[in-house]
Amino acid sequence: MFGFSDLLSLIVSAFIILPIVIFLREAGYLIVSKIFGVENPRITIGSGPRIYKIGIFDVRKYYHLYSWFSYDDIKIKSRFAYICIYAGPIFINLVLAVGINVILANGFLQEYQTFGERFIFYAFYYILFDLVPMKTLNGMPNNGMIIYELLRYGKRTDYNKKPFIPATTEVEKEYQRQMKNIEKEKEKERSHE
Repeated sequence: MFGFSDLLSLIVSAFIILPIVIFLREAGYLIVSKIFGVENPRITIGSGPRIYKIGIFDVRKYYHLYSWFSYDDIKIKSRFAYICIYAGPIFINLVLAVGINVILANGFLQEYQTFGERFIFYAFYYILFDLVPMKTLNGMPNNGMIIYELLRYGKRTDYNKKPFIPATTEVEKEYQRQMKNIEKEKEKERSHE
């Protein structure tokens, strides 16, 4: 039966553990792309208006599930580099999930076992949906599909002109444009009052 403690666990899972897993997933792109000389990287957490931006971290107002990594350019442009970048989120979640599992299985940090088990669950959830090649709802390929196509064909095969990972500069321009449109709408509402 679903009780109060289950509700509390759900809230902790949805608003603490899941955001940590998502942040680490996006950090996987960053860590691997740094090896290949990424220029102007940014991790955007959430969507909508910006709450704050510190260095490469851009935190938005609305829920964290829509988060992404962006960069402007990369020095080493090769099929291997791109495969590694798209495998980064899979690899970091796998390493962390297996590492936490080993720690818990050996009797360490038992007081955090529930937290650790939920972290492992969400990490493997993202590993599964990043690894299995498929197209997402918007028709864009997931990381598994990108890696598969790069390995099999040596290139992107969906013929979509949009980059898999958007350029940070373009993301910022789009954000500024959206914020100006929101301000214009607010002005219209104020003038009609």
